[in-house]
Amino acid sequence: MSGTLALRGVRAAVPDGTGERVLLDGVDLDLRPGEITVITGRSGSGKSTLLSIAGLLRRPAIGEVLLHADPTATLSERHRTRLRGRQIGIVYQSANLIPNLTALEQLQLVAHVLGRRHGATERARGLLADLGVGGQEGSLPGKLSGGERQRVGIARALMAEPSVLLADEPTAALDPELAEQVSDLLARVTRERELATLIVTHDQAPLSQADVHLHLADGRLT
Repeated sequence: MSGTLALRGVRAAVPDGTGERVLLDGVDLDLRPGEITVITGRSGSGKSTLLSIAGLLRRPAIGEVLLHADPTATLSERHRTRLRGRQIGIVYQSANLIPNLTALEQLQLVAHVLGRRHGATERARGLLADLGVGGQEGSLPGKLSGGERQRVGIARALMAEPSVLLADEPTAALDPELAEQVSDLLARVTRERELATLIVTHDQAPLSQADVHLHLADGRLT
């Protein structure tokens, strides 16, 4: 039985001279509610490609991505974008916050884009408080510490109330103590909100919270 999000037989490659280099070779993956799956692998192994395919940002050359058991391959780009916005939250390595928006405004923008303005400010404030940065709602990213920026980034990813949470190297730019704090936070929100969470990482900190640990090498998950 498929999880909340599933990859089936996914293949992806990039040009390499006169040929191609295969990054993903028949990859199968199931992300289940309330579970954290951590994928490790060397730089260039295809972890980010896998994440972008799981997040409906890129289509695989071969294979399928299922969201709540529904296939996505034949959907239009507009439909995929709408589905991604409502069902998939993404946390980036450097938080990727908009420099001229406050912490609160970062979250309000999500609600604006999704057309969910009613109650958005209260929901945003609640998320920031729950993630430990309620006192920073009026601060611009440049005034936040690395850990605070990442917490705001996680809050922003949760603003749409997604069922899937994808995190790309979420602790790589943090010192070991902050990395543990962010890993613990991701674990807490995953379990409390029954999210299907996927983390790709070089860092060891997220492994302490992993329900499933997979390694990507030579296009295969082991």
